[in-house]
Amino acid sequence: MTSITSINPATNTPIKTYDLQDDAAVDAALAAASSAQRAWRKVSVAERVTLLVRMAAALRAGKDRYAEMIVREMGKPLVEAEDEVEKCAYNCDFYADHAASYLADDVVSSNATNSVVAFDPLGVVLAIMPWNYPFWQYFRFAAPALAAGNGAILKHANNVPECALAIQEVMEKAGVPAGLTATLLIDNSKVAGIIADDRIAAVTLTGSTEVGAIVAAQAGKALKKQVLELGGSDPFIVLADADLEAAAETAVKARYVNVGQSCVNAKRFIVDETIADRFVELFVEKAAALKIGDPMERDTKIGPMARANLRDALHSQVERSIAQGAVLKLGGRPVEGEGFYYPPTVLDNVKPGMVAFCEETFGPVAAIIRVNGVEEAITVANDTEFGLGAAFWTSDVEAAKVLSRDIDAGAVFINGMTASDPRYPFGGIKRSGYGRELGVYGIREFVNIKTVWIGPAVAAPTPKAAE
Repeated sequence: MTSITSINPATNTPIKTYDLQDDAAVDAALAAASSAQRAWRKVSVAERVTLLVRMAAALRAGKDRYAEMIVREMGKPLVEAEDEVEKCAYNCDFYADHAASYLADDVVSSNATNSVVAFDPLGVVLAIMPWNYPFWQYFRFAAPALAAGNGAILKHANNVPECALAIQEVMEKAGVPAGLTATLLIDNSKVAGIIADDRIAAVTLTGSTEVGAIVAAQAGKALKKQVLELGGSDPFIVLADADLEAAAETAVKARYVNVGQSCVNAKRFIVDETIADRFVELFVEKAAALKIGDPMERDTKIGPMARANLRDALHSQVERSIAQGAVLKLGGRPVEGEGFYYPPTVLDNVKPGMVAFCEETFGPVAAIIRVNGVEEAITVANDTEFGLGAAFWTSDVEAAKVLSRDIDAGAVFINGMTASDPRYPFGGIKRSGYGRELGVYGIREFVNIKTVWIGPAVAAPTPKAAE
């Protein structure tokens, strides 16, 4: 493959064709990044974070144009795309404010010594990023990584090349040192060689569990540090004492935001059987009210899915689940016409073992699972290979705090929807990956946590008297 063509998923029409970079261009980018990072690591944190401030300003200055790019290439509704760009800017601001404290030496007092734990940059990090949040996934990683003194090479999903190049434009407008960051438009087959290259110190990937396993094996063979944020089948637990109106309102947003195409979307709605009928009624009513249409229109809530093959795979999951006994309450058929539209879909009476229970449904399909009490709810929530996020709805918040410890997930949100936030660490367990992004833990993923032991001062020898 020598070129890639981006497709507008709302119209199924080509946007632009881009030539892929050859091996010489990749080598030049790696050489430039390695050289620039050696200089960047010597720059003080206080000076590094001024770059982040300029990144935030560049994002906000170009927000309208960048949001339209996101909509054009992957179909996200415009208002959500604008929010994505703003969130990237906020993340840059956050680390500009907090990086110095997060990276300050930890003093370790022991006997007569005053040793420290220092946080040094690792080097150049390869960022393999997905299409579903084409700006956020990169800046979520890049702001803390650059503040810590690293460089960054971006290999983006090949269906969002315009966004990939726009990200490098943001960096250049912000005044990033030449070569410190770069965007590569390359075939996926080239990634293994880049991971193995000595000029790459570590790898971060957000994507599917299947791709994560491949990248982990490649990075492991090269003994490179990795952070993997992978798939999810997040439970959204609704207990009998929950505020059903609020729970249903939030549940619909948690399932259908970004057209349901997020690892951390709520996907399995685990509802106490005593209130399940009313919850399903509310959920279906609110989901049916979501406007499907042109993602450039500000009142659109459901745009197209990003690619035709993703819609086909999702529809197959729906059909197989119904064949297994799930009850279709809403949607369930692709929208006719141009574009890759699939309507908000609700499957009730989903049981363990069904496709909609076991597989990640990466699109606007909700699975309702009815349970008898909190113990069964937790058992069902944990009955998955994934462990990214979870939501817990109940009026007994103190009990929920205790019960949250029993949920196998990287995050549990009580009476809310799971979301990433720069203030808190984000990541998963089991086949949802490992490592953390965001917060203090995220900025310390791509550093050398170095012990610097300082012994007691030794007095200089007394000079001998002249003979």
